[in-house]
Amino acid sequence: MAADLGLIHRWVAPRPGYDRTLLLLHGTGGNENDLIPLGWELAPGAGLLSPRGAVLEEGMPRFFRRISPGVFDVEDLRRRTDELAAFLARAAEQYGFDPRRVIAVGYSNGANIAASLLLLHPGALAGAVLFRPMIPFTPDPLPDLSGLPVRIAAARDDLLVPPAQSEALAELLRAAGAEVDLVWQPGGHALGRTDVTTAAEWLASIGS
Repeated sequence: MAADLGLIHRWVAPRPGYDRTLLLLHGTGGNENDLIPLGWELAPGAGLLSPRGAVLEEGMPRFFRRISPGVFDVEDLRRRTDELAAFLARAAEQYGFDPRRVIAVGYSNGANIAASLLLLHPGALAGAVLFRPMIPFTPDPLPDLSGLPVRIAAARDDLLVPPAQSEALAELLRAAGAEVDLVWQPGGHALGRTDVTTAAEWLASIGS
């Protein structure tokens, strides 16, 4: 764990011969440790970079402020997204991983800032797995995300993210040129075993 790059985080070095890095972005109330086991399952051998959100909401870490549930503070979101992009660039330099081989894996609040990173810094990621995301905002103009692989894992019974939100995000990213795989999982907002196994298969399908 370290804080010298601007965010408290964990770094797990890849196994020899692996050059992919997963940027792990936790949900509300999580921390830099929460998604490490998920990262090991999704891409065994990959490097894992897991920052802790710097915003506190009733003592729970988040990556950006919100005005109310489902209503984002877009100005703060944009600023925190810029900070995350800068953190990612500094981490790549310090830890020696290839910044062109970073896949974001975000859950809930973490998925939302990952989507914002795609929209505001389109060159920062080589792809993304977004678990239970919402559309963060609609940029004008749209970025060029031509060919960028994105997986959105949504749930029809999610009481926190209406299905229309996930569908709108998929449409927005496709309009920007991304290759979006929108899948519907059983259950609600929590992640299930199917989420993990199918996301691991999808990651394997887009390259090692």
